[in-house]
Amino acid sequence: MLEELQNNLDLIGMTVAGVLLIAYVIYKIKQKSSSEELVEDELDTEAQVKTSVAEDEYDATEVSTKPAEQEPEKQEEITEAIEEEVTQKEEKIIDLEPQDMGTEEGDFGVQEEEITQPETETVQETQKKAFQKRDVPPHGKISKDDFKDFAGKRILLAEDNLINQKVILGLLADSGIEVVVANDGAEALSILQHDNDFIVILMDAHMPNIDGFEATRRIRANSDYAHIVVVALSGDTAADDIRKMTEAGMSEHLEKPLKMDSLYDILYAYSGSASEEQEDEADVVNVVSTIELDGDKGLEICGGDEDFYHEILKEFLQTYSQSDEQLTTLLHSKELEQADKLLLDIVGVSANIGAIKLNNIATHMKDLLSDEEESYMTLLPQYQHHLGLLVEDIKEYLQ
Repeated sequence: MLEELQNNLDLIGMTVAGVLLIAYVIYKIKQKSSSEELVEDELDTEAQVKTSVAEDEYDATEVSTKPAEQEPEKQEEITEAIEEEVTQKEEKIIDLEPQDMGTEEGDFGVQEEEITQPETETVQETQKKAFQKRDVPPHGKISKDDFKDFAGKRILLAEDNLINQKVILGLLADSGIEVVVANDGAEALSILQHDNDFIVILMDAHMPNIDGFEATRRIRANSDYAHIVVVALSGDTAADDIRKMTEAGMSEHLEKPLKMDSLYDILYAYSGSASEEQEDEADVVNVVSTIELDGDKGLEICGGDEDFYHEILKEFLQTYSQSDEQLTTLLHSKELEQADKLLLDIVGVSANIGAIKLNNIATHMKDLLSDEEESYMTLLPQYQHHLGLLVEDIKEYLQ
C-alpha cells in the first residue's frame, strides 16, 4: 500500500513538472516579437488543449486499474507528445519568417529593380556641349598683326581698370576684332541682355558692384549665353584661385599681365577660324632697360607697338605716380580692403609696363595684408623708393 502511494506521488510530481513545462513554453511564446503575434492565439489554444489532455491523463491515472509499473511509461509518452507538439509549433513560427525578402529594412519583400541615376553634368561638361574647343597648333612668336586672323569676331571685355582696358584695346586695335567694354560685372550682364553675339568674354575676377565670379555664375545659368566662352583675367595664379574660377564657370584663365601668345591661343581655340600656323616672329624694338623699367618686356606685351607703349606709360604716370601716398593713408587708417584693391591694380599694371621691381614689392605687400603683426608696413618704404625711381625712368624715357 505504501509502495503504491509512493508511486502515485511520483506520478503526481512528474505531471506537475509537465504542466510547469507547458506553462513556461506558453510564457516564452507570448514574449515573441510582433511578427509572431499572428500565431500566438493558435499556439495558446493548442497548448491549452495539451494541458487539458495532460490533466485528463492525470485524472485517469488516479482511477487506473493497470499495474503500477506501467504508469511511468505512460507519463513518459505524455511528456514526449507535449515536447513534440511544442517543437512543431516552434517550426511553424520559424516558417513564418520572411522568405526571399529584401536584405535591408524597408524592402517589404519587394525586389526593386536597380535604378541608375543620371550623372549630374558639371559646368564644364555643359559648356563643352555648347561650344567646341580645338587644339592650337604650334606657332611662332605672335604679333599684333596676327590677330587679324580673327577679324569680324566680337569680344566682351569686363574690366574695371582703365589701363588694363587700354592694353587690350590697343593690342587688338586694327585687328578687325570688335571689343565691347564693361566696367564691372553688372554692366557686363546688362550688355548681354541686349547683345549676346560674342565668342569670348574676358572677365576680370575682381570688380566692383558684381565681381567676375558672380557675373560668370549668372552667365552660366542662362542658356542664352551657352555659346560664349568666359575667360578669367586675373593675377591670381594659386591652385585655390584657379579652382574657384573653374567652379564659377570660367573655362580658361589668362594671367595678368596679358601675354599676346596666350590671348591668341584662346581666340584660336574657340573662334573656329584662324591660320593653322604662325611662323613669323615679331620684331621687338629694344626700347629701354633700367633697374626699374624693362622696356623690352613692356613693349612685347604691347605687341611691339612703341607708340602704344608710350600711351600706357603716360597713363601710369597720371594714375599711379602718387600711389605711394594713397597706400600710406590706407594702411595707416587700417583700410586694408581698399589697400588690397589698390595693390591688385598696381600688380597688374606694373607687370604690363615692365616695372618688375615695383611689381614684386606690390605683390609681396598684398600677400602680407592679412598678417596681424602688420609686417606689410616694413615694405612701405621700399615701395615709395622704387616707385620714385620708376617714375623718373619713365619720364626720362618719354622725353
